Amino acid sequence: MPKTISFTQQVKEEIVSNEYKSIDRLKALLSAYVRINGRLGLHQRESAILLYTENAKIAKFLYTSFSKTFDVPAHIDYEQKPNLKKKTLYEIVIEEKADEILSNLSIDFFETKITHKTIKNDDMISGYLAGAFLASGSVNSPLTSNYHLEFTLNDENYAKWFLHLFSRYRNTNIQPRVIKRRDKFVVYFKKSDQIAEFLVMIGAVNSCMEFENIRIDRDFTNTANRLANFDTANMKKTVAAAQKQVQQIEMIDQIMGISNIANSKMRTLCELRLEYESASLNELAELMSERLEVEITRSNVAHIFNSIENLYFKVTK
Repeated sequence: MPKTISFTQQVKEEIVSNEYKSIDRLKALLSAYVRINGRLGLHQRESAILLYTENAKIAKFLYTSFSKTFDVPAHIDYEQKPNLKKKTLYEIVIEEKADEILSNLSIDFFETKITHKTIKNDDMISGYLAGAFLASGSVNSPLTSNYHLEFTLNDENYAKWFLHLFSRYRNTNIQPRVIKRRDKFVVYFKKSDQIAEFLVMIGAVNSCMEFENIRIDRDFTNTANRLANFDTANMKKTVAAAQKQVQQIEMIDQIMGISNIANSKMRTLCELRLEYESASLNELAELMSERLEVEITRSNVAHIFNSIENLYFKVTK
């Protein structure tokens, strides 16, 4: 039985399956990933860029992208975490030209500002956001009604600079917020239309289509349910009103006899209500029009029932 993947994983795997013809967009993506989910360390006594992921496809993408973009050898180490799920942690190691690559990607692990060189235009901003999502992003499944997309970041100032990326991007309605969650800073937004827009922005077009299709189906179902609830409520209200009218008319009949009501329309409506206890006002209007051979409207029926109620209060005093 094939293992199902989360919607977050689906989005990330779509990002790394894309072809990046723009080197600037790809470098922006790599810059964000390294800044958020990498570090500069030592590997066999040499300075090296160390990147981490639990996704094999992301690991392969990073390995290939760094090797081709910077013409440097890279290799992948992995270890299985000693927990119940036994997840595999992949470590991508770039040993050569580490400082040069960090400079080329405008990365300084001690600097919280995102440099303009990395995000000069919308294409580069999109790439940067895609890399950030690969590194620390998550999005709820569209099958849930709780729409939520977030990035988990380590530094408050960096999180604030990260927020500015959305305002720099032209023609976008995405308005994220930032909150502190334990020792992390979370940039998030919850509106479904903004999530869909973001998925397109980062190149996850197929995931966006799935997200929108599920959302439309749910909205349709919710609308149908609301209409059904509305109809049920109206029906209950109509039945309750009809029962009340029948009780009042029966009391009037006991006290004075409905045949003695002088007003022909009131008398006819009393007779019809006793005969058709579940009929709606529209149906009673049609029946009265046919019996009296004059046009009676729904509003006429409602007005006559008010007169019948007044008569009930008068005779039961």
